Formats: sequence, C-alpha cells, structure tokens
Amino acid sequence: MSAEPEVLRYAAFAAEPGGGNPAGIVLDASSMTDADMQATAAEVGFAETAFVTGRSDDAEPRFALRYFSPIAEVPFCGHATVATAVALAEREGDGTFHFDTAVGEVVIHTGQPFPDGPIVATFTSVDPEVRPLDPAVLTRLLSLLGLEEDALDTDYPVKVAYAGNRHPIVVLADETVFDGFTFDAASMRALMDEQGWSGTVTVLRALDDARFEARNLFPVGTMTEDPATGSAAAALGGYLRDLGLVEAPATVTILQGRHVGRPSSLLVDIPAIGGIRVSGGAAAIAD
Repeated sequence: MSAEPEVLRYAAFAAEPGGGNPAGIVLDASSMTDADMQATAAEVGFAETAFVTGRSDDAEPRFALRYFSPIAEVPFCGHATVATAVALAEREGDGTFHFDTAVGEVVIHTGQPFPDGPIVATFTSVDPEVRPLDPAVLTRLLSLLGLEEDALDTDYPVKVAYAGNRHPIVVLADETVFDGFTFDAASMRALMDEQGWSGTVTVLRALDDARFEARNLFPVGTMTEDPATGSAAAALGGYLRDLGLVEAPATVTILQGRHVGRPSSLLVDIPAIGGIRVSGGAAAIAD
C-alpha cells in the first residue's frame, strides 16, 4: 500500500446523539490488497470497515464493496452499507446506488425525507432464508447465555435466518432475563465460528407486534455486542414473514444499543416477497 488510505468514520442508525453503530469507510480502496484492508480494519477497530474497491457509472452508479471486521472479512454488513451510502450521497448527491457485495447485489436508495433534513438510506437485502436450528446447538447456545429453554418466548420459535449473514434468532420472554444475561466472549466466538454464523447472535424481546428490542452478540476484539445490526434486522424481517408472524407487507422497528450505551433504531419494511428493506441515517463521527 503506497499511501495511507483516507478512512471516514460514520455512525449509522443512531436514535440520539452519541448513539448508532460506528463504521469505517474507505471510498477509494481500488489499490488496496486484502492484507491492506484487513490491517486498516484492525487499526480502525470498529465492528466493520467498508471498502469501495471499484465503481462504474451506467444508468445509476455501481460500486464494488467489501467489508472487514478487525479479525476477518465478512460477507455483508448492514450498518456499514448505510454509512457508505450516506457518505457517497453527501459527496455526489442522493439517489440510488448499486453495491456489488460477496452476497450479491444490494440496491440502496438515499434521500432527504424532509427539506434540509438528514439523508436516510434504505437498502434491500438479498432474498432471505430461514432454517431450523439443531436442538443440540440451541442447548449449547442457551448454556453459554446461562439460560434454560423456559426463558424463550414460545410465540417466536428459534431459527437461523439469513439475509446476507446467518443469524440465530432467539426471542426471550422476560425483560429482566433479557437485560441480565451475560456470556463468555471467547466461548461464544468459538460456537459462532463453528456454526458459520458470520453475523451476530440475535437475541430479542418483543415489545409489541411491531417493535422489538435487540441485543446482537458480536464478540470480536474488544467488542462483545453490536450497537446496531442492519443484516440482523433484515434477517429478522425474513424470519417474521417466513413464520407468518406478521402479515406482509408490514413494518417493524428494532431498538438496539441500549446495553452498550449507543441507542439505535432500525426501520424494517417487510414486503410480501423478495428482499427486506432496512432504513436509517448516518452521520460523521466528530474527531
């Protein structure tokens, strides 16, 4: 790498000042090697850093996008996608961008819902999938959380949902249990790597039919929980539709980040078919 890349730092999905999930962004990574990108992501230290490795301009701008955590490349990252789209819209004008990612094309729309208001970005995930979770793996996962099966909300069966990354979806019935569980980061990471869960372990509680609070477990480096997880939000949308727990089209809101001091809010639109739409804003993090 001949020169240090310019790394932007944005927080996506913030529900209030100081909230949201920080992401690094390199808008021109065309000359960076895999090792360069991995080293930069490790130095930035956020959950993910997004790298724009190429672009073309046809009817609408198209960008090649890759994502790295501090320890490895990840297939897709929702909050870094939103942050990158907002950064591009601020520099090039809002509109529709096409991101070519490891999981396929992700279309993202940017605009200002209110005059002189902040830019909001909406990405459409790849088509979601929902699969069973092996009962023995569920037992191991609950054990790592210090929980028994009676802690689960029986209205929401445990499944593994995919909308770019695989996320086990675990819904707890009791608020005190949801707030109070802890886990060993190294043991959780070992289980996630073994099972190919490249995203987060998504633990939720239902506030009502259209609102959920989430804790997304993501042990990497010094992190244990993710403040806002766009891929998990999309996976949850696919899960709710697949199990008939919402009547699509539907909209749900996910609140996240309270447990790590970075309150966040993600809006999830669930169409009758196709990819799930996740919306939120992003803003540059002050030095």
